[in-house]
Amino acid sequence: MISNGERKFFYGYVVVFAAFFILIATWGTAYSFGVFFKPVLTEFGWTRAAISGASSLFFLLLGLFAAIAGKLSDRFGPKIVVTACGLLVGSGYLLMSQISAIWQLYLYYGVILAIGASGIYVPLASMIARWFVKRRGLVTGIALSGISVGTMIIPPVANWLITDYGWRVAYLVIGIAVLVLITSAAQFLRYEPSRMGQLPYGENQAKPESVNSKTKGFSLQETIHTRQFWIIGAMFFCFGVSAQTIFVHIVPHTTDIGISATSAANILAIIGAAGAAGRIIIGGVADRIGNKLALIAIFILLSIGLFWLLAANNIRAFYLFAVVFGLAYGGWAALISVVVAELFGLSSLGVILGVVLIGVATGEATGPVLAGRIFDITGSYQPAFIICAALSMIAIVLALFLRPITEVRAKQ
Repeated sequence: MISNGERKFFYGYVVVFAAFFILIATWGTAYSFGVFFKPVLTEFGWTRAAISGASSLFFLLLGLFAAIAGKLSDRFGPKIVVTACGLLVGSGYLLMSQISAIWQLYLYYGVILAIGASGIYVPLASMIARWFVKRRGLVTGIALSGISVGTMIIPPVANWLITDYGWRVAYLVIGIAVLVLITSAAQFLRYEPSRMGQLPYGENQAKPESVNSKTKGFSLQETIHTRQFWIIGAMFFCFGVSAQTIFVHIVPHTTDIGISATSAANILAIIGAAGAAGRIIIGGVADRIGNKLALIAIFILLSIGLFWLLAANNIRAFYLFAVVFGLAYGGWAALISVVVAELFGLSSLGVILGVVLIGVATGEATGPVLAGRIFDITGSYQPAFIICAALSMIAIVLALFLRPITEVRAKQ
């Protein structure tokens, strides 16, 4: 076994680089749904709640299948799982270019794409946690910044394709690009350092008092009996509602008040850029101040952004919102796997992370369709944004009750 101190190239950097590009392709396209919202609405005349329902089904099944993907990744490794799921994601977008009925939207986007995307985040995040002990938050943030870079690049590209060639061609191009990129990059993934004859980065320098060193043996059954598991689930549910309401409805909302489709797509791009910075900055900060304080800071940022959104009425105000929201979203995404690894250990990280994400997915499924229904009834998104802001405040309170897992276990 080769230690980190020797000169052999550490393969963990390849793993991070591959994960970065896979996440660009997967989530940059997923967060472009709002750009396609009005073109689809215009062509078919479906209600906003009906179209939003496809996104809600996507995130609901994403969370349910993420637990299965985590289990499969723990057993077969991320290379096989991500390759198979990349084929599904690419195929889902190709099929989206052919929809002509509402049931096809739900099947292709809400089911096929959800199953494919469910096998991307969990295997990658749990894999990176196995490769890095020291600077785990920073490295995870760098890899997961691919989500934000994708959000920064793909929505404006999708808007350009829609404007010049139509939304069907846009989905066709996206499907081909996603299929090739994900399946190619997945071939460089490796489950853990021992399979490459290496040790996790910083393992010999890990602090003996670290929380994770005390909790290496938690199974899923043990985990779900802890208070922390339910606190995290509720906290992430709140975030999920707010995040996906924004990603699905911010473009329709801004175009409703007279802002151009190009400028509206740029809001998503700015969220992506700020999210990339948030993943790296907050991931690094969390390594210094601890995950709990970092989470509290993230939810405070989210609250500020959502309250600002309630008063925003011009493109500059929306761009400022995008910066604040993007920083919060990026930092939160960087800490999901890190928090779970710290509290519950690495032995069953894939499946535990997948189950935790059910809470996120439930929120992500609830937010868009609720906001769409509220708009259909009231003609405004303001009530939906108020609900999101209230939930972000609740998440701050929940984060205050997060304690080390050893304290909770001792009370059982």
